[in-house]
Amino acid sequence: MQSGRKIHGGEERLLIGEFEHSIDNKGRLIMPAKLRDDIGENFVVTKGLDGCLFAFSITEWTNFEEKLKSLPLSNRNSREFTRFFLSGATECEIDKQGRFLIPANLRESAGLEKETVIIGVGTRIEIWNKEKWTKYSSDDNISVEEIAENMSMLGI
Repeated sequence: MQSGRKIHGGEERLLIGEFEHSIDNKGRLIMPAKLRDDIGENFVVTKGLDGCLFAFSITEWTNFEEKLKSLPLSNRNSREFTRFFLSGATECEIDKQGRFLIPANLRESAGLEKETVIIGVGTRIEIWNKEKWTKYSSDDNISVEEIAENMSMLGI
């Protein structure tokens, strides 16, 4: 199944977890085994928000593309948003050792050098420079209580 979610006993399983891996000299990164089955052998990596990369299963990427296609071409923000995600998007394939190649332009965009953190975020994976992730996810940067209060406006 090539989906960001897998059905197990009638329930959908989301991409979850946090994993640390190093990028090799050729720009390859190991896809954590716990995420590998759910994202599929082929998936799409693109520039993400907050300074990381996003990786989508082919199914989730197709859903995302459909949403981008529905944005009005006459709206500048829509054009820039679509351009941002599609211009750097590339299809990746996991090799027999569980690695995939991240193109140089995407590694540069996210500041990926050696140490990375790969996190499952529901329907996508995020790939972070380890130092950036540590800073971003620190208690000094994120107040879970404040975020929770703001999420109530979205019905959560």
